[in-house]
Amino acid sequence: MGPIDLRSLTDVAEPLQTWVLPVLLGLGLASATGLRTFLPLLMLALAAKFGLFGIELNDRMAWLADWPAISALAVAAVLEFTGDKVPVVDHGLNVLGAFTRPIAGAVAAGSVFVGVDPMMAAIAGLIVGAPTAFAFNAAQGGARLASTATTGGLGNPILSFIEDVLSVLMVVLAFLAPILVPVLMVVLALVLFRLARRMRGRMDARDGAIRAGAARPS
Repeated sequence: MGPIDLRSLTDVAEPLQTWVLPVLLGLGLASATGLRTFLPLLMLALAAKFGLFGIELNDRMAWLADWPAISALAVAAVLEFTGDKVPVVDHGLNVLGAFTRPIAGAVAAGSVFVGVDPMMAAIAGLIVGAPTAFAFNAAQGGARLASTATTGGLGNPILSFIEDVLSVLMVVLAFLAPILVPVLMVVLALVLFRLARRMRGRMDARDGAIRAGAARPS
């Protein structure tokens, strides 16, 4: 067995560190922002601030780890967490999220491309983060509408709490094992899809029972 070519290993490791891992981490963060706009950004900012999980931000997005930004994100995350537990308000947040969450996803994804041209990092953030966040926000909206139709909105706070947990878990697991992010995204999408389908099934069963009752002769 010949000697190990350290230059070849470096050639392989460099694009992995510069592009592949940031793409995977960005996908994880963006999918989490599809469920919550500010909480994933807050977790990213705190991880960068305290050097957790080896998380770094590129120079243009370093402000995200400053205390004023962290404080603003914390307040926004608490307001979003609280408002999403209130019927009607939760639907307003979801509609607003169709615009804000792709932006948050692009910011989160773009910020983790360290050591590349700032313009390239921004473009990568848009490509990776915006559509991912939009897709997960749309899936969340479908589950939320089905919940409202089947429970009259009473089940929405429970569904909202499940989404909080999923968003946090997605960020933490993306920090710990970004290589698993594609699998986790599929699992998260399936969870949201099955929740929506189960609630739609209940709605269809209820509507069928109502129609059957109405069709019975008096």
